[in-house]
Amino acid sequence: MEKFEKLSGIAAPLPLVNIDTDMIIPKQFLKTIKRSGLGVNLFDEMRYDREGNENPDFVLNKPAYREAQILVAGDNFGCGSSREHAPWALADFGIKAVISTSFADIFFNNCFKNGILPIVMPQEVVDVLMKDAEKGANARMEIDLEAQTVTTSDGETFSFEVDPFKKHCLLNGLDDIGLTMEKVGAIDTFEAKASAARPWV
Repeated sequence: MEKFEKLSGIAAPLPLVNIDTDMIIPKQFLKTIKRSGLGVNLFDEMRYDREGNENPDFVLNKPAYREAQILVAGDNFGCGSSREHAPWALADFGIKAVISTSFADIFFNNCFKNGILPIVMPQEVVDVLMKDAEKGANARMEIDLEAQTVTTSDGETFSFEVDPFKKHCLLNGLDDIGLTMEKVGAIDTFEAKASAARPWV
């Protein structure tokens, strides 16, 4: 998993509440177990019409936001089913952070496991960040995970809270497998002792 330390990127405003995981990646795209290739179908039903043509009014189809790496969204982002394909689709599109007033628990935890930083902010702060995101590609937002700050294009800085363990994992690019591999020495030692004690196993 790629390390998340600092991010300076375009933020896309998505002022909708209760964006569920089926809106993020519809159920018909859940057949794959690959983490790549889902970005094209991110927000599929909002991005495309029934003929597969892009909806020019959807924020991520607008030229200013095609390279967005940050989403500023409404309350209760990621609700609905627990599909891990939702953060997979966001990451494959290029989204590295989502800012909202609240997230569904399972989606929130899945983000950290897939290299995405979900940031919870008070409504009044999200309102400021949403307005900043509406400025388009010329307004780049900065996120510093180590300092736990979000800075607007005008230089206004806001602090956020993050679980220390989850922060450690993101800063060091550790998913569940990476965490296990940190203990490979201890695992090898245990396996050697177990084999010596029970050679018949």
